[in-house]
Amino acid sequence: MEERIPDFIEYLSKVKNASESTIQSYRRDLKRLVAFLYGKGVEELTEVTPTILNSYILFLEREGFSTATVSRNVASIKAFFHYVVEYHMVNEDPARSIKAPHIDRKLPEIMTVSEVEQLLISPNLTTDKGIRDKAMLELLYATGMRVTELISVKLSDVNLMFDYLICRDGGKERVIPFGREAKRATLEYLERARENLLKGRESDFLFVNCQGNPMSRQGFWKLLKQYGREAGIQADITPHTLRHSFAAHLVQNGADLKAVQEMMGHADIATTQVYRNVTMEQIKKTYAKAHPRG
Repeated sequence: MEERIPDFIEYLSKVKNASESTIQSYRRDLKRLVAFLYGKGVEELTEVTPTILNSYILFLEREGFSTATVSRNVASIKAFFHYVVEYHMVNEDPARSIKAPHIDRKLPEIMTVSEVEQLLISPNLTTDKGIRDKAMLELLYATGMRVTELISVKLSDVNLMFDYLICRDGGKERVIPFGREAKRATLEYLERARENLLKGRESDFLFVNCQGNPMSRQGFWKLLKQYGREAGIQADITPHTLRHSFAAHLVQNGADLKAVQEMMGHADIATTQVYRNVTMEQIKKTYAKAHPRG
């Protein structure tokens, strides 16, 4: 059974155009499942039953895995067995009846517009690093990209004439517009700072570190924490906080949910609808605080 996993992973990549993070998660999930099945003496695909898959889900829950992780494992298992049925490796799908545990979807943490503005003015624009950091923060808030997508942006992905960039996630691409402030900060970075940071080297990547190498997730994470402290923001902000804030602020100002979904790269609009719930929650809090009979 284990020998089928590489073929399935290739199928995810080439046929389904799954993101690298999805592929890595599914691979881990399936290897854990195989180890469990082998421990129960189940070594062939045809020996797998709904009962033993349900016992595996219970095993994960008893081992203390979070509801979200268990749900993702169920998705991995369902996708794998759908694949082996589709390609006639087994006749019956033993995963068809297994169900994921219910997830209470938490509202994402977002920043206020004022907090975002304070964060964006934190970098020191008298230094090359500060100019770069300003451009990164402006683009992140202007586009709602994930940090891994931001640091992967290449020079050729940015169109400063028509104010958009191409964002790549695995085999998928999406085009995201950005506004005048992000454009201004990016132009200043390109004109004043990038060549100095490269120190004579060449790079296809838009953003480079002080050694002229591509930026890392950890490097950006650290600078965001630093600017959050300097801006006096009490909440623990992460790159995803800015992504959530981008979406929530768009929805608050009347943006079409479908357009926000496309910019965020969400496969399911239900994921995007959570930002409408954030907006309603804020309205309720404002009402309760300000209305004389709230």
